[in-house]
Amino acid sequence: MKQETIKLELIEWLAKLNDSDTIQYLKQFKDARTKHKDWWNDLTDQQKKGIKRGLADIDEGKTIPHEEVKVKYGL
Repeated sequence: MKQETIKLELIEWLAKLNDSDTIQYLKQFKDARTKHKDWWNDLTDQQKKGIKRGLADIDEGKTIPHEEVKVKYGL
């Protein structure tokens, strides 16, 4: 698919989009790409807490290796 076709498809999709969470996410993504600023500052407190919980899980060894997950789900 040509890039111009993809752009038009995305424009049409975005024009019909009513999901405010997705719209906000796309806005943050666009702003982060154009302003070259730290995206962390644009996250909500809830998003930051979730990331911090995930990092704490890693530090505490509460993870499952990717290879084990692939075996478990037959991938």
